[in-house]
Amino acid sequence: MKFIDNAKTLFRMYKQLGEKSIAQLSDEQLNWQANDDTNSVATIVKHMWGNMLSRWTDFRTTDGEKPWRMRDAEFEHIAASRDEIMKMWEEGWGCLFQALDTLVEEDLGQIIFIRNDGLTIMEAVTRQIAHYSYHVGQIVFASKLHSGNNWESLSIPRNKSVEYNSSKFANDKAVRNFTDDIIEKKIKYSY
Repeated sequence: MKFIDNAKTLFRMYKQLGEKSIAQLSDEQLNWQANDDTNSVATIVKHMWGNMLSRWTDFRTTDGEKPWRMRDAEFEHIAASRDEIMKMWEEGWGCLFQALDTLVEEDLGQIIFIRNDGLTIMEAVTRQIAHYSYHVGQIVFASKLHSGNNWESLSIPRNKSVEYNSSKFANDKAVRNFTDDIIEKKIKYSY
C-alpha cells in the first residue's frame, strides 16, 4: 500500500471513531466540560475544524497557519447544536480529503510550510495523523465517560480478547485490504 492510500485509510478510521463516539453522546454531553481548563467535545471538534481548514486549504502554496485562522477562538467554549458540530466536522474532514486527493506519491518530498517551518508533505501528513488521532482519542474518552455501562465498544470489548483472537486465528493467514475493510466497516479497531 502506498503512503497516501495508507494515510487516507488512517484518517478515515479516526473520522469513523470520532463519529461513532459522538453518536453515543446526548446534545448536552457534546457541550459538557469538566472545568474551565478542559474542552468539551464541541470545542475539540471546533479546534479540529479550524486546524483542518487552515492546514489543508491551498496547502502547497500558502503557509498552513492561515492569517484568517483564529486558533484561540477555537478553544472558547460556546454551546453548539449537534447539527453545527457535525457541519464543522464534515467541512474539516472534507477539506483534508480534498487536499489528499490531489497528491501522488512523487509529491511527498515537496516542501510546504506550517508557521514558517518547512517540512515535506509526508512529514506534514504524518504530523496531522498524530494530531487528529490525539483529539479523536479525547472525544472517545469523553464519550466513554458519559456513556458508562451503556458504552458501545469501538474496539475489542473488555474481557473479549480471547474470543476475538480465537475467531481471528481460526482463519487461514491472509493479506487483507485494510482500506476496504475500514470503508465497508467490516472490522473493529483492534489497536
